[in-house]
Amino acid sequence: MGAIDLSPVPSLGERAGGERRWETDPEAYWATIDAATTGLDAPVLAADLDALRFNTEQLLRRAGGKPIRVASKSLRSRPVLDALLAVDGYAGVLAYDVAEAHWLAVSTPERPGCPDVLVAYPSADLGAIAALAADPEAAARVTLMIDDAAQLDLIDAAVPPSRRPDLRVCLDIDASYRAPALGFMGVRRSPVRTRAEASVLAVTIGGRRGFTLVGVMTYDAQIAGVGDRSLHRPGAAAIVRAMQGASWDELVARRGEILTDLRRIADLEFVNGGGTGSLERNAADPNVTDIAAGSGLYGPTLFDDYSHFTPAPAMGFGLAVTRRPAPDTITCHGGGWIASGPAGSGRVPTPVWPAGLHLLGREGAGEVQTPLHGDRARRIPLGDRVWFRHAKAGEPCEHVNEFVIAKDGGVEATAVTYRGEGKAFL
Repeated sequence: MGAIDLSPVPSLGERAGGERRWETDPEAYWATIDAATTGLDAPVLAADLDALRFNTEQLLRRAGGKPIRVASKSLRSRPVLDALLAVDGYAGVLAYDVAEAHWLAVSTPERPGCPDVLVAYPSADLGAIAALAADPEAAARVTLMIDDAAQLDLIDAAVPPSRRPDLRVCLDIDASYRAPALGFMGVRRSPVRTRAEASVLAVTIGGRRGFTLVGVMTYDAQIAGVGDRSLHRPGAAAIVRAMQGASWDELVARRGEILTDLRRIADLEFVNGGGTGSLERNAADPNVTDIAAGSGLYGPTLFDDYSHFTPAPAMGFGLAVTRRPAPDTITCHGGGWIASGPAGSGRVPTPVWPAGLHLLGREGAGEVQTPLHGDRARRIPLGDRVWFRHAKAGEPCEHVNEFVIAKDGGVEATAVTYRGEGKAFL
């Protein structure tokens, strides 16, 4: 229903004087989304079109003209991916699974497919690798991730080089930080950290039949994925900012040295870096050719704690109220949409409308029911909906077949999710 147009129009979603309605009147903002989905059965996932367009423009502005490679993990909807890639400044996809990348790259009569898909993680899915190698169009469009020579052996085990075209590969360089006082900061990804390690692996790739090294990736999770603002713990926020500054200086220097060596070994097409939280930093590094981002489009709660940007809370999910176990307590059907990552309160959904509702500490958000308490609960009748924000982007799409894109109290479009297309990659 309806085409999705994410063309950025900064004035959309703002009142006279430049006030953003999701900030100045969040109660009315979520009430409008609720009104747009009237008649739809819960659970219902919805996104506000004006907020999506605002976030689209904000990401572009922060990237400073450098191409944004769209992180599919953070969207999980082909129509939304296509709509974002149709906006000038967005180019290519950062996929999370080989089968997914193949699916996104292949052309059909209804869809041309994406000509540039980078798989962000190495794979041991031999069937998916063999299927990719057997599809000449997809093999020319998809780049596999490598950080160990043993991964080349896995690919050869799936299909030997004598029976496939050369496969494009990207070298993942460790971008984590070893802080003098805090220790390891970042995510446990690549074992390749030094210029010597990178050069040895690049030479190995170049010497193996059936592989072409075309790119380098460095994901600075300790910067891109960690908020540097805390209203409750300003001291901790200051430590995070200091760590991120030192980490960035170290990464830029080390990455530059590594790339100097790698460019003597291979003809690199791209150097990918960053994420939604580190767009500005990577935009300023001339060694980075494209920046990965995706979470900033939906604006989940984990991105509320950054000092240098504030995305609109564009997406939420509504649950039906089905019980009233106490006068000041209501119970919603479903709701255990817990975000991945370290278990904790920051990974549970946040009730945002009607305002004044809170999760119960001993129950939290449950798979089949979620109780909420607060004085506001007394005035919410059974059958009404409560709206929540998820902690991470993309993951809510695993719970629904499609979601609504709302505008001005009505439904502008409906976007099918990966799940709605029958796809479950992880």
